[in-house]
Amino acid sequence: MADLPSYVTVLFDGYGEEFDPSIERTEMERGVPKQRVVNSQVMQEITVRLLFKSSADAASFETWYFDTIKRVGWFDMSHPRTGASITARLKEAKIGSLTPLIPDFSWSEREATLEYLR
Repeated sequence: MADLPSYVTVLFDGYGEEFDPSIERTEMERGVPKQRVVNSQVMQEITVRLLFKSSADAASFETWYFDTIKRVGWFDMSHPRTGASITARLKEAKIGSLTPLIPDFSWSEREATLEYLR
């Protein structure tokens, strides 16, 4: 399995976590609605900004995206908050726009949403 490349830095600016609780909720005619767990695992989403410290790193990331994980593949990485090893993928295979932080693209970033089973 592929790993998130070591030249990619995950930034905490704009970081967010969210998950679908995977429950079924039934409204009752009277009283409190009933809820039950549908799946034992839930899909966790992490919104991150990926920093590239050279234009070569940004280009290498695109090569990794197209050739290594083939846009939809899973990859191993450390969870940005906990440090635990997770197997994640890019939600809807989107890597976001490449945004220059310096005009010559020597520093650039992409905003992406990662997802994994929790």
